[in-house]
Amino acid sequence: MEDFNNISNNIVQEKTYNIFQDWKINKGNIKGRIVLVLYRLASLIRSKKILVIFFFWYLLFYRIFVEWFLNIELHWNSNIGKGLRLEHGHGTVIHGDATLGNYCTIRHLTTIGIIKHEDGSYSTAPKLGNNVDVGASVTIIGSVNIGDNALIGAASLVVRDIPANTTALGNPARVIKRHNEAEPFKQPSHGTE
Repeated sequence: MEDFNNISNNIVQEKTYNIFQDWKINKGNIKGRIVLVLYRLASLIRSKKILVIFFFWYLLFYRIFVEWFLNIELHWNSNIGKGLRLEHGHGTVIHGDATLGNYCTIRHLTTIGIIKHEDGSYSTAPKLGNNVDVGASVTIIGSVNIGDNALIGAASLVVRDIPANTTALGNPARVIKRHNEAEPFKQPSHGTE
């Protein structure tokens, strides 16, 4: 489990604020490219108080355009590694405290969020490792850790940890296949080579 605790720290340390770091992996996906460039810029602005003062208008534009018009809630405080592939994106919600590793793929109608407990407290946000492929209409909620190279099948509800190098499916999601660790599940390159 130490790997999950280090995911967020590694992403924060690796932040380069290259607003085009997701451009190549979203080749042929103009909506994904636009949203991720706008997200990276908003994330950069939120990183420095002086930038927030001068560019508050951009943050307002980001909220209105990306969330209201494009229907994608990708909070600028989310810790997202390089190479995020946002396929379609419509109806996608990623909580501000969520952590996604490098080279993840997120499809439409996916929710990555928190749970409100009976006592009124909230869970922590999910953490996804590197090279995680999330199918359409997936809900990942609560203090969930998803290991590297995991594949989450469409319409799954993830409320428990998913180990690395596995395929999980169902409501609630359960592991249905383990991948060889020497040759883990590989996502398509999407023109990055």
